[in-house]
Amino acid sequence: MFKRRVKSQHTHRSRYRFLPVVVLIVLAQWCLLNTAVTAESTDIELDAKANKIHQIDSLNLLLYTFLLTLTVLTIWLFKHRRVSWLHETGLAVIYGKWGSGGKSGHFPFFFGTTTPIIHVSVEAEPDAKFNQSLPPDTLWLKFPGNLPHGSDQPVKANKTYTYSFRGEIGNVEENEIDLKATFDPEIFFNIILPPIIFHAGYSLKRKYFFRNLGAILMFAIIGTTLSAFLIGALMYGFVQLMPKLKSSFTFLDTLYFGALISPTDPLTILAIFSDMHVDVNLYALVFGESVLNDAVAIVLSGAIQNYGEHYSSNGEFEGHAFLRSLGDFFSVFAFSLLIGASMGCVTAMMTKFTRIRDFPLLESALFVLMSY
Repeated sequence: MFKRRVKSQHTHRSRYRFLPVVVLIVLAQWCLLNTAVTAESTDIELDAKANKIHQIDSLNLLLYTFLLTLTVLTIWLFKHRRVSWLHETGLAVIYGKWGSGGKSGHFPFFFGTTTPIIHVSVEAEPDAKFNQSLPPDTLWLKFPGNLPHGSDQPVKANKTYTYSFRGEIGNVEENEIDLKATFDPEIFFNIILPPIIFHAGYSLKRKYFFRNLGAILMFAIIGTTLSAFLIGALMYGFVQLMPKLKSSFTFLDTLYFGALISPTDPLTILAIFSDMHVDVNLYALVFGESVLNDAVAIVLSGAIQNYGEHYSSNGEFEGHAFLRSLGDFFSVFAFSLLIGASMGCVTAMMTKFTRIRDFPLLESALFVLMSY
């Protein structure tokens, strides 16, 4: 009887002798799990932020495709049901205005409340590898991890995030719309604009265009330049009459605005001309000027910007800077025209003197790619 009791006590002790070890293992696993949950919650927030940016880009592409589809359907509808006081191209411009306003946050009732932007001031430290005259290409931000819930001890591990160079912002508080803009202008210049120019050149009637080339170049180059300077001078004069805006706008700012607004796009006028079957010379003049004035405005705005970089700090006129910007204007315009004509000649020679015409699909693909 005594032996059985001793044996049972020994068995009972042997069962619980590993209990402290098990408790320590459970506590260690609980601590690791808590840390993992905290890190996982931080990673989830980071993934959500990256996913938000991806959703915005997808929304921009979806909105652009939807507007194109809506424009095509509107044109089809107006071909069957004509409205005398409204043209389909005017509605297309209105659709584009709605889309651009929604992307820039001008319509909060459509997209909901806007998210506040958090600014962090960063000062560059002197470094031998860093040229302080130019901003760096990327910025590595060492950001500490989030604090665990219910704990005052910070997380020791830091995470590094990279930020790419975007551009200079004069006043951060007054440029909230520019900071929240999600549409990259490079997408417009490199993806959206080339098919538009390609369609304009493809539908161009070469006979009447080259017959009126002198008048077209005069309207496009001289007319657009004079219009930019005239609008800039008038706007600068009106700004000087307003005391609150007198110190906010310089002559270069108004001139830059004139260069942006001068190149008109007579889309509706050309559509009406096509429906009315007006004189081909008149159509060629308006169409040719509308094709070339955009290029003139782009080069002119770049020349004005270059002049601003060499503008004296005391606001005086500098003839050297003006002549340099004027030379940049004509050189960039001439070289751009030369490159475009050269690529067109190369494309024509490749499609004419090769047997690629036996494969229409490859010929069409090469024709479109060479147009870019």
